[in-house]
Amino acid sequence: MLSEHFTMIELPVVSSVNETTSKIKKPDWLRVKLPIGESYKHVRGLVDTHKLHTICESGNCPNMGECWGEGTATFMILGNICTRSCGFCAVATGRPDPIDWDEPQRVAEAIHLMKVKHAVITSVDRDEVKDGGSIIWYNTIKAVKALNPDTTLETLIPDFKGEKENIQRIIDAAPEVVSHNIETVERLSRQVRIQARYRRSMEVLRTLKEGGMRTKSGIMLGLGETREEVIQTLEDLRNSNVDVVTIGQYLQPTKKHLPVHRFVHPNEFAEYRKIGYELGLDYVESGPLVRSSYHSEKHVIAGYGRAAWEREVGSL
Repeated sequence: MLSEHFTMIELPVVSSVNETTSKIKKPDWLRVKLPIGESYKHVRGLVDTHKLHTICESGNCPNMGECWGEGTATFMILGNICTRSCGFCAVATGRPDPIDWDEPQRVAEAIHLMKVKHAVITSVDRDEVKDGGSIIWYNTIKAVKALNPDTTLETLIPDFKGEKENIQRIIDAAPEVVSHNIETVERLSRQVRIQARYRRSMEVLRTLKEGGMRTKSGIMLGLGETREEVIQTLEDLRNSNVDVVTIGQYLQPTKKHLPVHRFVHPNEFAEYRKIGYELGLDYVESGPLVRSSYHSEKHVIAGYGRAAWEREVGSL
């Protein structure tokens, strides 16, 4: 029976409050159209009928209609309570429930039921257990692959405190893409990712690449970073041999979370995309509405993003 509740980690699209102004009006480029299309309606029907829960729906992700239409959905494992208290994330912090060892099979069954072509799986941090949740991660990847052999898989993992044994379990399970988000520039890391470390995350990404994984990371803009710091972060990711980078606008989930410093214009996102490709990254997804899992079904294809960008440049 598919009873597990998969909770949100993607940030909802809401207006944001700044430290110096009472309220910032959301710019036009952050407004999205309502989801439409037969594929979306089919997935939505399955979700409602079987009482399934996805990050896409729970987080009110702006790209839900587009992704569902492409047969992509995102799930979160290991519960809905995180042991960390990041300043940008709406997931509850506290003492998590015990590990549910039956969860991997239920995730695999949910993906099968929804006929998902490409699945993204993420999790809360489970720092209270020795393996950091990596055994459940391994079991989930294997269960999904066994029941859904034609479904490609991206895993958006925590840092596992940098423990090589736990990272190795992800490598051994061999998903098509392994993602670990750097989230912000080094100067803001302590404020944004309180218990994480910028350099440790870079080392995690490097370890994954050395293990033969196709690697991915994401950055949020609008937290007070400078242009130079964003470029430095892109350079650091390139030096860690990361393949795919996503860059999107930070949106404040509640008034208790970090405020939005500014809304970044689409032209600036386009500039960072260009810079990322010039640095040698294989795929750069950059725009105000971009989230970690946006277009992730394309991120599994080596050379796809770079080839598209080179065609764009050649047509100018």
